[in-house]
Amino acid sequence: MKFVYIALGSNLGDRAENLRLAREQIESPDLHVLRESSIYETAPRDVEDQPWFLNQVIECETDLFPRQLLMRLQKIERGMGRKRRMAKGPREIDLDILLFGNVVMKAPELEIPHPRMAERRFVLEPLSELAPEKKHPGTRRTMREMLAAVLNQTVRKV
Repeated sequence: MKFVYIALGSNLGDRAENLRLAREQIESPDLHVLRESSIYETAPRDVEDQPWFLNQVIECETDLFPRQLLMRLQKIERGMGRKRRMAKGPREIDLDILLFGNVVMKAPELEIPHPRMAERRFVLEPLSELAPEKKHPGTRRTMREMLAAVLNQTVRKV
């Protein structure tokens, strides 16, 4: 079994309900939710002209392989009505694999650890809440150390 950290985000519809439904659908015999962070409201980053997000990170245990987990999360996104209208644009739900054990992989469809997590406070704040001393498998910096480098972004605990 591997420990994985998954980021959840939503800025369309009932954002809190979208996060709850996603957590509910993630829970399964081969993907067990162990802990969940608080929920944070965050300003959009790359495309700023869109509603604010609710974000959360969950810690799970799984015996799935990384690509199997990716396919499972994408199926949940599609089932919840996610349409890829524009890159980094509004979405009902966004599910990203942040960390998968100590796996480091780079493939066209999946990169682990998540390639932009170090620059996103909306990821690092909830991730640091769950695992402040967890080390990034590539840089060996802790989540707490990475968070300290991105404190200039607007994030509010809900």
